[in-house]
Formats: sequence, C-alpha cells, structure tokens
Amino acid sequence: MPTVEHHIESRISANHFDPARRLTDHEIEALIRLATRAPSAFNLQNWKFVALRTDDAKARLLPHAYWQQKVVDAAVTFIVCGTLEPHRTMPAALQPSVDAGLLDRTTFDGWVGAAWSMYQDKPAAQRDEAIRSASLAAMTLMLAAQAKGLASGPMIGFDPAGVAREFGLVSTDVPAMLVTVGYPAAGNWPQKPRRPVADVLHFA
Repeated sequence: MPTVEHHIESRISANHFDPARRLTDHEIEALIRLATRAPSAFNLQNWKFVALRTDDAKARLLPHAYWQQKVVDAAVTFIVCGTLEPHRTMPAALQPSVDAGLLDRTTFDGWVGAAWSMYQDKPAAQRDEAIRSASLAAMTLMLAAQAKGLASGPMIGFDPAGVAREFGLVSTDVPAMLVTVGYPAAGNWPQKPRRPVADVLHFA
C-alpha cells in the first residue's frame, strides 16, 4: 500500500483533466470528510467548501477563473474558503469534543475566552486565521485526492470578489483558493524539482 511519503512525492499540480470522468456526490463528500481532518487553531474548523461539479456551475466559474479550461475539465472544482469571526462559531465547533469527554468545561471556557481576545474586533487576525485554516484544509484535500488516484491543482488565479458574487458567498467567507480535482489527462508536468533542503532548513 502506498505510503503518505509516496503520495507527497508523487503529487503533481495538474493542469489537464479528463472531462469525461466524473465523481459522484458521495465521492466528493468523502474527500471533504478527509479534508476536514486538517488542523486549525483551537480546532476552530473555520473553513467552507463549495463543490462545483455540474457543467452549469463550472461554466459560471470560468470567466472568474480567467478562462482557465481546467476548472471546466476537472470533475470538481472546489472553492476553498476560510471563514471570519471564528470566535463566534467556536463554541459550536468545540461542543462535540466536550460531549465526547475530550475537553472539560474549564478548558472549553478558557479556549473560547482566548479566541474572543485574539479575534474580536481584529479583522487582520481573523483574515490571517481564515487563510491559514483554508490552506491547511486545501493541502489535506489534495493529499486525500492523491490517495484516491485522483489529480489535483491549487489555483490562486481567480477573481475572489467575482467568485463570491457568482456563488452567493457571505461576507464572512474568504475564498482562499480554488482546488481542481479529477482524473488526469495527458500533458501534465511531473512534479517539478524542489530547492535543496540545505537551502531552506536552518537549525537553531
């Protein structure tokens, strides 16, 4: 069975997908179930995914993605959002951990208080957390896709405001990136070489 290391080393950022091969809603839900295993500060889980898998939805996305054909050819293109005001949604996100006996009430109250202190009336901190959480979830989503024999590609080449208008995102949704997922077609590059570890790793 392929290891996590294998999936990391074999993953590519795909630009070409087989448009004839689709994913079922159940398969899409399975990918997001795995994506939501990503870490987030305080277990905020401040993310949101919009799965564009119909021809109509992908056609509506196309002009807001600067006419990049891959958003149409991929089986599904995800709008991966981080969400603002995470201190307001945090109690509901943490309650299942309390119910499961993982967090006691004192810890729960402490975390909620800390989050209010960190994020209330601090839009820059909220946006930073939204981008961090969405990015961690997006990477987890891509590794989940890789493990299922699918190709994926993260995209920052899109108009966030246009995407938000087109798909009815609310003011607390921050579209961090698009992620295309599907079956690869010919023409994709292999994984490109990375900088040597010695250039990027510093010991202290």
